[in-house]
Amino acid sequence: MGSAGAAATAAGNPDGGELHVLMFPFLAFGHISPFAQLARKIVGVGGVRVTFLSATANVSRVQAMLGGAPAAAMVVAALDLPRVPGLPEGAESTAEVSADGAELLKIAVDGTRLQVEALLARLRPDIVLFDFATPWVADVARPLGVKAALFSVFAAVSSAYIMAPARRLHGACPTVDDLASAPAGFPPSSPLATVPAYQAADFSYVFKSFHGMPCVYDRVAACNKASDSLVLKTCAEMEGPYIDYMVAQHGKPVLVTGPIVPEPPQGELKERWATWLSSFPDNSVIFASFGSETFLSPAAATELLLGLEATNLPFLAVLNFPKGADAEAELKKCTPPGFDERVKGRGLVHTGWVQQQHILRHRSVGCFVNHSGLSSVVEGLIAGCRLVLLPFKGDQYLNATLFARELRVGAEVARRADDGWFGREDVRDAVAAAVAGGGDGEETKKWREFLMDGAVQGRFAREFVAGLRRLKG
Repeated sequence: MGSAGAAATAAGNPDGGELHVLMFPFLAFGHISPFAQLARKIVGVGGVRVTFLSATANVSRVQAMLGGAPAAAMVVAALDLPRVPGLPEGAESTAEVSADGAELLKIAVDGTRLQVEALLARLRPDIVLFDFATPWVADVARPLGVKAALFSVFAAVSSAYIMAPARRLHGACPTVDDLASAPAGFPPSSPLATVPAYQAADFSYVFKSFHGMPCVYDRVAACNKASDSLVLKTCAEMEGPYIDYMVAQHGKPVLVTGPIVPEPPQGELKERWATWLSSFPDNSVIFASFGSETFLSPAAATELLLGLEATNLPFLAVLNFPKGADAEAELKKCTPPGFDERVKGRGLVHTGWVQQQHILRHRSVGCFVNHSGLSSVVEGLIAGCRLVLLPFKGDQYLNATLFARELRVGAEVARRADDGWFGREDVRDAVAAAVAGGGDGEETKKWREFLMDGAVQGRFAREFVAGLRRLKG
């Protein structure tokens, strides 16, 4: 990778044909990763150069995510985060902080405004793609003649249900009852006319202010208002009615990137996992994993493990815990008495990072229990796994509805409507439904083929770059 200085040198392309895009995701790897995947996708079209902006501590990891593209086409520029009281020294992504630390990280990012302004003035990109936390990016870009577009890393259904301007028809802070019903004008074809009380209560987070800052909804609303265009990580084939609703709500151009499909993983699966997984028949193993920033309570984790045990199938469960927690002690709290002995030889529980894509693609893995994070669902689909959807927060709930009830891929774990509780039988039954498949097996196959179709993915990339060129004017 080059440096910000190299980007400045190359900023003035004499033929005017090159499109220079600056990308500035929020400092969470669940946001950085889709931006990086999109960067690789558009550079691959040709005639596009990307400058990628992140905090200094993240640069090497971002460079690894962008690896493989010509160095001149993708440059990572570093930002120095200001010190914020309460934010741990050196913490420059949400992976290193608590939930409150993530809120303080937004204050630190706000403190980089002058650096971003200087960088934009020096590089003069054609377009900046920015994230929900920084509406001021568009304000900085406009006087420089740089177009600004908000890139939402969430499914369109999530932005449409929670973030639509129609949400404010009930006032500045909608009640849980308000959030239990879809906003005015929401697509009537959607199964999301209402959501359970526990999901509506979770959605209320986006209307809460922390440390005197604008709430998430207000940041997103300011981004939407200031943007020249909105960019969604989806396609009409999967979310047409929700995209149309976003266009109607915001009254400005909406560009779609297509669903961003990860490239095949590099390297080999570690011998420990390869040996263990290879001891089971094809498509027999359940893999349960919930990402790096979704944490189950001890009671929920216990029911999950007992539910996996009750399937009588081999399984690998990955449970992670908040930053600073004693992972082994937390794991002990979750593990039912006698569990290890009962599942010996067919069940493993692990804490810490694993090679998720490699594991999903192993011939013995046939079922993927996950939190309905968009990237995880797509990874499971393209690996050919049956999906069991067990969401725990925010957009995960809406993703689960989209995939299970509209696209008909995956089985949802049944939950109690008031508090979202699920029991071991609910896990067992959802796995049984997913493995049995029924008619949904054809839908899973159809969407896997769609996502894996190189011609379709190439068309999405070309059409998106064409949209960016129109936006540039």
